[in-house]
Amino acid sequence: MANDIYEMLREQLDQYSVGFPKTRSGVEIKILKKLFTEEEAKMYLNLTMLLEPPETVAERIGKNVEETTSLLERMFEKGLIFRLKRGESVKYAVVPFVIGFYEFQVNRMDQELARLVDQYFEEAFIRQTSSQTVPMRTIPVNKAIDVSWPVAPYEDVREIIKQKDRIAVANCICRTQKGLLNEGCDKPLEVCFSFGSHAEYYVDRGMGRWITQEEALHILDKCEEAGLVPQPYNAQNPGGMCNCCGDCCGILRALKKHPRPSQMVVANYYAEVDPELCVACETCLERCQMEAITIGEDEIAHINRDR
Repeated sequence: MANDIYEMLREQLDQYSVGFPKTRSGVEIKILKKLFTEEEAKMYLNLTMLLEPPETVAERIGKNVEETTSLLERMFEKGLIFRLKRGESVKYAVVPFVIGFYEFQVNRMDQELARLVDQYFEEAFIRQTSSQTVPMRTIPVNKAIDVSWPVAPYEDVREIIKQKDRIAVANCICRTQKGLLNEGCDKPLEVCFSFGSHAEYYVDRGMGRWITQEEALHILDKCEEAGLVPQPYNAQNPGGMCNCCGDCCGILRALKKHPRPSQMVVANYYAEVDPELCVACETCLERCQMEAITIGEDEIAHINRDR
């Protein structure tokens, strides 16, 4: 019966965004058992992606409000569901695996979970890079854009920050996970932004801290210097933005194994090399997270647009 509950949970998660597909090894069930008790799994199956007060949930499942609220709060504390507080009003909703309760484990990640998730990404996540809705967008760092071409605010990483009045920053879940496996990199760690109600969630759970726009822009400068890839959630009003590396990021690692990763990413720009300025210093080879650049026999950098 227990395995049935977790398989039902897996099937439900597979309906969301990136999905949660089945593997031959069954490692996905091990992840769910690691994170969810049977009681929590059953509760998740009775929630929706629409925010609801505990009274509504209690009525639907036939339990008293106090017991329901206690369980929902426990799941919130474990980063398994989303919670929104407005004064005395408290509402809850489910979140997918990615972007969702995987990222919300940043303070609870241990070696066992890190190994399980790493195995799962290798076995199943690569297939999901062809999802109909790409959960992340790649946006330019702005320095290489010809200013004669107007840039929409949600396509410009700095404009995204400047439009937000509530910003939190947290450690990168991917680099945290890989660090536990001794496979991490030396890229900056505290670089993941969340905005608005998502920022409240991160701060309420102790996963992140409030920062000003100026602090966020300073962190962004460090990310740019480190060659990280800014990836906001795929929405015109994104609730968050990651700054990713090709060594640790599950999405970029999966994309790098795809023969034509550019087909999997929503981006309105592509990089170009100015042959008059290129001196074949190979700096771009080291900084490109997608390994898309080579130095040709003409001693000029060339970009593979399929990557």
